[in-house]
Amino acid sequence: MDLFGQKEKGNHVSGIDRGKVIMYGLSTCVWCKKTKKLLKDLGVDFEYIYVDRLEGEEENNAVEMIKRFNPSISFPTTIIKDEKAIVGFKEKEIRESLGF
Repeated sequence: MDLFGQKEKGNHVSGIDRGKVIMYGLSTCVWCKKTKKLLKDLGVDFEYIYVDRLEGEEENNAVEMIKRFNPSISFPTTIIKDEKAIVGFKEKEIRESLGF
């Protein structure tokens, strides 16, 4: 557990519930790592999915979900409450969208 009482289990980091938050990224992407760190530092509950570590149906499903919000399929794509997507590492926008 870290300072915020967060526990990372698989691809889920538990924390403050700010609605459903999913970050789609690539395991080798520095901006994806920065986005994941920001979410952890904010102490929010979120899931992260490294698309480059998926295969077959799982990969296809993740790409389709990203495409709904971000047709260019670029990373990171952070989807908040199944309503809004933030593409790239945009700290101010992420903070505002999560009520910080």
